[in-house]
Amino acid sequence: MTSTSHPENAPSGVAPLETAPRNPWARSIGSLIFVSRWLQAPLYIGLIVAQLVYVVVFMIELWHLITEVVAHPTEINEAVIMLAVLGLIDVVMIANLLIMVIIGGYETFVSRINTEGHPDQPEWLSHVNANVLKVKLAMAIIGISSIHLLKTFIAVGGLTTGGTDFEGTTYTPTGVLWQVVIHCVFILSALALAWIDKMSQSTAKAAPAAAS
Repeated sequence: MTSTSHPENAPSGVAPLETAPRNPWARSIGSLIFVSRWLQAPLYIGLIVAQLVYVVVFMIELWHLITEVVAHPTEINEAVIMLAVLGLIDVVMIANLLIMVIIGGYETFVSRINTEGHPDQPEWLSHVNANVLKVKLAMAIIGISSIHLLKTFIAVGGLTTGGTDFEGTTYTPTGVLWQVVIHCVFILSALALAWIDKMSQSTAKAAPAAAS
């Protein structure tokens, strides 16, 4: 009598379970949904164009700063120069934010870029995921907010209860207070995202240990 073969872990006398063939419609819809991720590609290309705009803005602001210093070397206002430089740093940090969104978002949600082994590969790209990207974006936003807050502190050195005007902008104590509060909210949000990411990593590491 010929014996019926069973899977290694299947009980004797029990036929192995067979995976039911998937419906062709279900396979087609699944494939369509998976391919739809490429709809995001034009969005990242648009962000590249936006970054090009920021490069143009940076060069224009830098040219204005240079021409102002060259034209009036004896009338240089340190606060004005510092604000102009902080404005340039602000543009650079926004460009860095765009780079993280473009590269990290494309790598996470669209397709692999395959930069393994490339000498210019960003360090954070080797372990990027949705949580890491959120934390890095939050940190970049805090950096941008810090620049704006520093610019405000430089401009309101002699702030009074009635407010003060600097370079055509009016600063009031209430406005400065709200700017500080918003900056603190950004910091708390980044800390919360970092804590959530740490908890997710701890849960992922604990799951295999519990299963074993």
